Parts: sequence; structure tokens; C-alpha cells
Amino acid sequence: MTTGTMPGAVERNGTIYRTCPRSGLQFERQAELLMKSNAFVAVVWLLIGGLLAIGVVMTRWPAFRWLEADTFYLVLTAHGIDMLIFWIIFFEIAVLYFASSTLLRCRLATPKIAWLAFVLMVVGAVTNNVAVFRGASSVMMTSYVPMMAEPAFYLGLILFAVGALIACFVFFGTLVVAKREKTYQGSVPLVTFGAITAAIIAVFTIASGAIILIPTWLMSMGIVKEVDPLVYRTIWWAFGHSSQQINVAAHISVWYLVAAIAFGAKPMSERVSRMAFLLYILFLQLASAHHLLADPGLSTAWKVVNTSYFMYFAVLASMLHGLTIPGAMEVAQRQKGYTKGLYEWLRKAPWGNPTFSGVFIALIGFGFLGGISGVMMGTEQLNMIIHNTIYVPGHFHATVVIGTTLTFMALTYYLIPVLFKREMINPGLAKLQPYLFGFSMYAFTLVMMGAGTLGVSRRHWDMAFQGAPLAYEWPGAAYLMMGLVGLTGLLAIVGGIVYVYITVGSLLWGKKLDNGTESKTFTPVPRAAPTVVAQSHGSAGFAAPGTFVLAMVFLIAFVLYYFINWKYLSTLWGLS
Repeated sequence: MTTGTMPGAVERNGTIYRTCPRSGLQFERQAELLMKSNAFVAVVWLLIGGLLAIGVVMTRWPAFRWLEADTFYLVLTAHGIDMLIFWIIFFEIAVLYFASSTLLRCRLATPKIAWLAFVLMVVGAVTNNVAVFRGASSVMMTSYVPMMAEPAFYLGLILFAVGALIACFVFFGTLVVAKREKTYQGSVPLVTFGAITAAIIAVFTIASGAIILIPTWLMSMGIVKEVDPLVYRTIWWAFGHSSQQINVAAHISVWYLVAAIAFGAKPMSERVSRMAFLLYILFLQLASAHHLLADPGLSTAWKVVNTSYFMYFAVLASMLHGLTIPGAMEVAQRQKGYTKGLYEWLRKAPWGNPTFSGVFIALIGFGFLGGISGVMMGTEQLNMIIHNTIYVPGHFHATVVIGTTLTFMALTYYLIPVLFKREMINPGLAKLQPYLFGFSMYAFTLVMMGAGTLGVSRRHWDMAFQGAPLAYEWPGAAYLMMGLVGLTGLLAIVGGIVYVYITVGSLLWGKKLDNGTESKTFTPVPRAAPTVVAQSHGSAGFAAPGTFVLAMVFLIAFVLYYFINWKYLSTLWGLS
């Protein structure tokens, strides 16, 4: 690393850098405070959304049907927004600052503007939740027109989106600062490159949200007469589904980070991994089309081109990451001598480290459950089997909850001592938490998708339609599946509560750790630093036979599931 810098500029801005004695990471003071603030507020929204989830699963559990319809849709609206938008994006902003200021060892660009972004996001999130809990905005996260919420509902989302957009530009500005002040040599680290991908997709996503939410907000105040429902749905899903693509790019970046931290693992081929991120930028948002496959206002040609051709480039990117990340771990482990058979490297992995175990459980679940089901949903003919059934939230719980949320939980266990300078309380319970939460969510998503395959509706509060003159008689398997949705959902909520307890408890009661050394200028990455691989670039090679076997297992599972669904469709659609 070069020591070239602009000390005068650094000192004029009063920048202070803290070098963590455990990790060798260097935290700039303003960036550190912003990371802490965004991450902490994210956990608050996770707690709120998790408590609301109790009402959702206990109502969809047919034996309980806990909440009445009005209350259920209010709770479902708040749960979806708090979990899918506020918890995840607050945490992702912390990840962006970490991937720029910390990994590139530079000061944060425009910290005052970054604090303005944070305030706008907090105000927007609170404003939106207040509107929902007042009871007149139970329109679900999608908020399809002509259903209307209070103006404050849309205003809160707009303020939050503006704050997040500003934070993205602060991230881009920090990259410029690092380049100008020469705090790194060559290309940015792969983790930072992945964060750049997430930020670029975020700009597209937030712009799409503004294009449709601003006129809808004006419509709620009577200023705009109407918003076309088909136009709304098309543009909204450019916002709604693309927000998940931010998550994908962000949590895969974290997977590379954890591979580097836990194993000292370099990617199998940095060039291939960067190309996969580039494919995300070009094609991942087009997967939004699978939400519109039943819409009459879009041509069949448009639907087929987007979901049966362009989307597969994004699928290819995810499969590349799914190969190179565990492959990098295997290469690193084999270099340490774990070479017996195909899987000694995996057996000897640090399964007692919640950062690693959480990421690996997230990786497998995201690929086998979220990935395969997502491709199936994106096929126009197969989509007819599960469109608007509870299969859809089963799929996105596999991607957003198993993939993103569990990954962020795992990263938190690393950040508690490194960023927050606290010893983690109850480490034994922390070791168990990823298994409890992750495997509960595995079961939860599977039974959800099973119930959806049998036709159980996506959002209706009472699947039995009790009291209806023409109630539908579901097969017993559908009631069994929905009962298991309730049971496994509660287990996952317990896992989430354990995470919040460990995280917040560590900040309140955890032993204070050494602050580390401070300086007014950045210092190069020490060659012996545990995180040196995450802050540099390079490739490790392809000597990973165990990973290639796992990849073949995934491919076989994918083909079999695809065939089963085509066979199932043929029994439902009696045409020849």
C-alpha cells in the first residue's frame, strides 16, 4: 500500500482515524459514528417488524386466526415495510460506509450531508409508521392504486428514499476521496466493488420509486386526479423488486468479506466475480417482470424476453457467486492442509463462529430455496401455478430473510467487538442463534411454498373463508402446511429476538474493549492484519473439487424441481 496522502486536507477537516487492534481495520471518526447509528436504528426496525410478524403468523395459522381482518392488514402493512425497506436499507447504508471509508481507509465525503441523509431516513420511517398505525393506510407494502393511504404514508417513503439516495451519493463521493488521496493502489477491493454495484442499483431503484410515489402522494392530497393502475404496477415493481436486488448485491459483498475474514480467502477469480457483479447491474432489475406476468397491459413478447432471456444473465451471475464464494473458502482451507477427501475443508470450518455459520446457512438457503424458486416463478407458464399465492412470500422470505437478514445478523457478530468495541455477551447463545433462525426459516419458506403450490392465497387473512356462502374446501395438506407456517414462523421470531437481545445487550452490558490507536492520517494496511485480504485484490485459483460437486448437486436439484413443476402444470392445465 502507498502512504501517499494529502495530510493538509485531512487535518483541515479534523479527521481522526482509529485502528482496531483486533482486525487492523481503520475507522474514520464520522464514518464510524454513522455506521453505528445506521446499524443501531436498523436493529430497532428489525425488532418492530419482528414483533409485528407474531400477529401475521398467528393469524395465518388456521387454528388460531388471531387478528381480525382490519388489524391483520394494518400489521401486515407495517411488517412488510419495516422489514423489507427500513431494517435492510438502514443496515445497507452502514455497509456502504464500511465498504468505502473503512476498507479504503479514507475519510468520509461530506459527513454533514451524510447526517442529513440519516435524519431524513429516520423521519421518513417514523412518519410512514405513524400513518400506518393510525389505521387509514393498510394498503400493504405494494400500496396499489386506486387504494389510497394517508398522504403521510407516501411522504414518509419519499423522505426515506431521498435520504437513502443522498447516502448513496455520499458513498460515491467517498470513493472519489479515496482515489484522489491515494489511500489504495490498483483496483478497489472486491467487497467495495460489490457495494458499488448495490449503490448503482439503489439509485435506479429509488428513482423508480420517486417516479411513481410522488404522483401517488399528490393524488392522495387531491392535487393529481388519478394514477393509472397498470402504469403504477409496472413502475412500482421497478422499485419494489429492485430493492431486493440491492440486497442481493450487498449481502453477496458481505459473503466475500466474511470469506476473507474467516479464512483469509481470496476469490477463485476476481475477474469472474467482478463480471458477475456487472451482470447484476445490467440485468438484475429485469427480474421485476415476474411480478407482472399476469398483468394484461404488457405484451407476451415483453414478458418472455425479460423473464426467459434477460433474467437468466442475472441468474448466471448468482450461480457464479454461488460457486466462487464457497470455492474460495475451500481453496483457502486446502492451503491450510485440510485436504482429506472432498469435504474435510468444510468439516473443519469454524462452525462455532456465528459470523461464518450465519453466512454459510444464508448462502445455501439463498441458492437452493430462494434461487431455484425465483427462476421457477420467472417462467411465464409456471408462474400461473403460484401467482398471487403464499408461494410468493415463501420465495422472498428465502431471499430477503435467509439471504440478506441472516447475512446481516452474521456480520453484526463481527462488528460488535470491531466497530462497537464491546465484548459480545452470552457467546454460547450467539453460536446457536444462526442455526435456530436459519433452519427455522428454511422450514418456514418450504411449507409456505408448499401451501402456495396447493393454491393458498398470498394475503387473505382467513384461508377457510369462514362464514362465506360458497367456502372453498382446501385439502388437509393445505391446513397442515399453514399450521407449520405458524409454528416455524414463531421459532424464527424467537431466533430473531435472540439476535436483538445479544446485539443490544452487548452494547449495553458488554465489556468495553481497547479503543486502539488514533492518528490524523490514514495508515497503510499492515501485512499481518487479519483483514488484509478483504482490503486488497487478487485471485486464488480453481482447485475446489468439493465445491464443484456441490454445484452439480444444486444443478440436479434445479432441473428436478423445474421438471416437477412442469409436470404439475400439465395436470392442472388440461390442454393437448
